[in-house]
Amino acid sequence: MKIISYNVNGIRAAIKKGFIKWLKNSNCDVICLQEIKANKDQIDLNLFSEIGYNYNYWFSAQKKGYSGVAILSKKKPNKIDYGTGISHMDFEGRNLRIDFNKLSIMSLYLPSGTNIHRLDYKFQYMQEFKDYISNLKKKIPNLVICGDYNICHNAIDIHDPVRNVKVSGFLPWEREWLSEFMDLGFIDSFRYLNKGPDNYSWWSYRANSRANNKGWRIDYNLVSQQLKPNIKSSAILDQVFHSDHCPIVVELKL
Repeated sequence: MKIISYNVNGIRAAIKKGFIKWLKNSNCDVICLQEIKANKDQIDLNLFSEIGYNYNYWFSAQKKGYSGVAILSKKKPNKIDYGTGISHMDFEGRNLRIDFNKLSIMSLYLPSGTNIHRLDYKFQYMQEFKDYISNLKKKIPNLVICGDYNICHNAIDIHDPVRNVKVSGFLPWEREWLSEFMDLGFIDSFRYLNKGPDNYSWWSYRANSRANNKGWRIDYNLVSQQLKPNIKSSAILDQVFHSDHCPIVVELKL
């Protein structure tokens, strides 16, 4: 199963930039989207069914044009779970999960800490989400959590670790949380197979950052430890340009 995660920074804008043609050529089985910034009724769903994604699920924020996640699948899942049941998370449309026989896939959009108020909220979300997943894994051990975590895990994952050490997304306690989260039983599928530097998934629109590869790796396909032998390949598709993020892919042999 080939799974892609992609923060599209607005699905309608991405479609105008050629997203549908790219998705068709990607030949993935499932794609998890974040920051869709649209409601289901604002999107022409035929665009997806025409290229084989007959099963598409949308979980938008209550605030229009903000946040939101989606999952598009070629195969029909056994179950769809919208949100976490935690009201403040679900209000912003940040979690969506589909279940198959051999694994479950979640699209996650973890908040950014753009200011003090949002940083406090990010920490609240991180703690409650960690507790939620800890309980979920007892029922669903084969879990893949795809998404924008808004955290660089290690110094190798950011272009300038020294000057960004006090910036949200690379704060010590954010990085520590991600380590603790992975200790629940997850593998960073990209780092499992790719050890090299200068691999990023997000670039600021400022200062020609992408052209100069001054980026951050904040998007992850975290795979349950039990599925480690099934990881066939993983990659960052940094030559795809519909967003300030790029897609990331993991392929599992099931």
